[in-house]
Order: sequence, then structure tokens, then C-alpha cells
Amino acid sequence: MSIEVIIITNINDVAKEAGVSKSTVSSVFSGKRPISNKVKEHVFQVAKKLNYRPNYLARSLAIKETKIIGLNMQGENVKFSQFHLSLLNGVLKVCYESGYRVLVNHLSPRYDNHIQFQTTDPVDGEILLDPAKKDQRIVERLEKNIPMVVIGRPEKEYEDKVFYVDNDNVNIAAKLTDYLMGLEHKNILFLNSLESRTVSQDRAKGYLEAFRTLGLDANNDYLVFKPDEMTSIEYGYLFTKEIISKHRDVTAIIADSDKVAQGVYNALHELGLAIPEDISVAAFSDGSESTLSPTLTCANLNSEILGEEAAKLLIEQCKNKDTIVKKLIISSKLILRKSTKNIFRHDPLG
Repeated sequence: MSIEVIIITNINDVAKEAGVSKSTVSSVFSGKRPISNKVKEHVFQVAKKLNYRPNYLARSLAIKETKIIGLNMQGENVKFSQFHLSLLNGVLKVCYESGYRVLVNHLSPRYDNHIQFQTTDPVDGEILLDPAKKDQRIVERLEKNIPMVVIGRPEKEYEDKVFYVDNDNVNIAAKLTDYLMGLEHKNILFLNSLESRTVSQDRAKGYLEAFRTLGLDANNDYLVFKPDEMTSIEYGYLFTKEIISKHRDVTAIIADSDKVAQGVYNALHELGLAIPEDISVAAFSDGSESTLSPTLTCANLNSEILGEEAAKLLIEQCKNKDTIVKKLIISSKLILRKSTKNIFRHDPLG
């Protein structure tokens, strides 16, 4: 029987072999104080020779930072939408360049809120998605002075206290609604997100403003908010079938996301309605081509840029907690594809 002998090397062994102090070795791996490149390279070579790996937990305790930032998300399941994937790519890009790692905390909104706050993640700060009314995540982190950046608009009482990055959701919702009105659509169903979320409030405001600007009254039955218990695809499917069956005058639908739009497409197909010949469909999205056919007209949210800017603001805070509170508004634009058309314009070749 052969016996494998494993020799565990510690920081003292590296210091002795390299001919430097223990604190120098510690600083080389922690970056806590500047060390010359010549000494760094020498210590790294010795560490590699001795197969030394610094104790990450001990290092974090010593320098009082983990070099990890959290991405706190609430969603229906662990299958991310294209918006979330693009946003995560933006966060990862900045963190990679800055020497940070990312811990994704993805919790279902169906769990009681207090469960999310019983433990503290090993992070230096957090990016919070989908802020809502009375959002306890924001309250708790402000109380504990934990660096954070919100993607989305926090409630008014926290707007001057919290770093945040957002789209101009009022304006882009008004612009998307106005575009459909320009195509002669007046009965526009808006399948909005959860009513508790600030993004839903802003988009509802923009939708209604577009009607008021033209001197029209929006039909209250056509501004709908997603129930908590439904997935986005279920929501788009069930509410499209229900409302279109009752209100045959609807000629256009705005969906909160690609997933809601997928449900809308499924429902319209079952109802025997063609897109865009019978009903036009548009959505808030990241602007990338989706698998939907016909291709989806959307309001481009620039989700990757949202992620990049949020990560930059958070890392800035982690390095200096006295940084002045900042907010960034990321521009949006309409991307016109094949799912929308003028309701009265017919293809002469069709």
C-alpha cells in the first residue's frame, strides 16, 4: 500500500524561503500596502515552488474586505432572462477588471421577505435589482451602512441616500406608447410588471402620459399589473387570452419583458390572431434579437451598460464609503422590428 504525503505550507515557510518578513508576504497577496515588482515576483516564485496558497478567509479578516460583491436578485426561477444575462455580463466585466468576484443571490419573491435578511453574505457591498415599495433590502443595508447600488429607482424617501442606476422609464414607456399610437393604435393593452415595483409605477406613468398628450383617455382595463404568483410567461399568456376574448377592440400589446411577450405570442397563436396583421406586440427588452417570430419591436434597456455602471459605482463605494451619493440614468431607444405595423396599412402584395 502506497502512502501519499501532503506537506502543508504556511506563510512563515514562504517568508523564510524568500528571505523576507511575514508581513511582506502578507502584503504581496493582500495588496494592503505597495510592494516593489521585484519583491512581488520573487515571493510569487517561492510560493509556487512551495505550493503555497493563501488562506482566503484569513486574508479577508485581516484586511476587512472579501473582494466579493453581491448581486441581489428576485425572480421566478433560476433561468435568467436575456435582460438579466446581459446585465450580469456587464457586472462581471467590471469586476474582472477590478479584481472582484461576484456572488449571485437569486431568491424567489414567493418566500417571506424576512428570510432574505437573516444571514449576512460575505460581500463588501451589493447590487440590488427590482426595488419595490417599502423595500426591506434597502432599509437594512442603510441601517448597517453596507455599500449598495440599486438598479432601478428607489422610493422617493431614499433617492438622495442611495446610489442607483436606472433607465428613464417614464420617458421610454411614453415613447413606446406614442410610437404605437402613431401606427393608429388607440386601444393598447399594457401588461406591466408587479405593481409594487418602482419601475412598474414609472412605466405606467409614461403610458398614461402618452394618452394625455394626445388628449385621449386610457382605458383602465388595459393597464394590468402582474400577480405575484404567476410566472411571466403564464402572465402574458393567461391575461392576453382573457382580455382579448372580452375586448376585441385591442389592436396592440405592450409586454413588460421578453418572457411576458412569449406568453402573449402563445396566446395570440391559440386565438388564431396574427402578429402584426391583427395585433401588434412590443416589449421592454435588452434590444437583442430574440427567438420570437416575427421579431419583436422593443424598448432597448441597455442592460449590459446598467450592470457595468452599477458595478463601477459599487466598487467606488467599497474603496471609499464617504463617496458622495450618485445616480446615473442610462438612455433607452426603440428598436423597430416586424411585430408592429400600422393597423390600417395593408401590404399590397399580400
